[in-house]
Amino acid sequence: MCIFAIVKIDEAIQLFAAYVSTERRLADGTVRYYVGEVERFGRYLAGQEITQVEDIDAQDVRAWQMGLMEEGEAAGTVTKQIAALRAWFKFLRKKGYLSTDIMAKIAAPKRPKRLPVFFRQNEVEQIYDGIYPEGYDGELDKLVLRMLYETGMRRSELANLTLENINLDEPSIKVRGKRNKERIIPIENELAHNISQFIALRNKRMSELRSEKPTTGSTDRLLVNSRGREVSDGMIYLIVERYMSARSNAERTSPHVFRHTFATQMLNEGANIDAIKELLGHSDLAATEVYTHVTREHLKETYKHAHPRATKK
Repeated sequence: MCIFAIVKIDEAIQLFAAYVSTERRLADGTVRYYVGEVERFGRYLAGQEITQVEDIDAQDVRAWQMGLMEEGEAAGTVTKQIAALRAWFKFLRKKGYLSTDIMAKIAAPKRPKRLPVFFRQNEVEQIYDGIYPEGYDGELDKLVLRMLYETGMRRSELANLTLENINLDEPSIKVRGKRNKERIIPIENELAHNISQFIALRNKRMSELRSEKPTTGSTDRLLVNSRGREVSDGMIYLIVERYMSARSNAERTSPHVFRHTFATQMLNEGANIDAIKELLGHSDLAATEVYTHVTREHLKETYKHAHPRATKK
């Protein structure tokens, strides 16, 4: 492709701003971000005495990227900034202001892996105390927290459980996970007893609602509230927040933290990582192996605080 026009960088940025807002019709916030980052890059180029688009090369982008990292910009932020440049350079090629793909060999910085957040044992033990209000909804809350912790299910999986998914004879639960993949999670007898008690309470409540209001709909979902409504993902999130935000020092208290806690504690107790993978419904072992890093970090912290020869800070 030949260069059909020579354009100054300032003019190219103005043309890009018009393009993303009118032709692409991107959201106002996206337009402001893209144009702002390209303008920032333009100021860097001006400092290098580069004023024409055709004079920019990949080395200029790399130098700018390295400068951002040295200034302390987070990897995720730099990745977004690189995305803005990609959009600009793609526009320049489309309009014939550039003949080469400058960004072809520009890689976004790798983000450091964030270790999963999990609840401490003393925090989780509180869900087995008398922290719940009396009545139906208190029993519902209790079952939600215990099932999240003892099965490692995702909140969507828990919300979608039906009565047919529960096998109280084995006892076990059939879970339909991502991509409709089914798995069987064994449960211990006490949780099976808790589920059995709740089902009896649930069925009684549904019967009462139908007698009070014959138009009350029926559902095969395990989790319904006292008004006979199916418990949604969002309701499960609120239940966890209500109880755990006041009882845990974890930086997050979402239902997924119970899933992390399940996996971490299973590993700490010596469970096989392949078995944990199957229980969690992971398709890739790499997704499960992140928990081995959590347990190693936990061991380091335990050593640091407990061993008399460890360095105390």
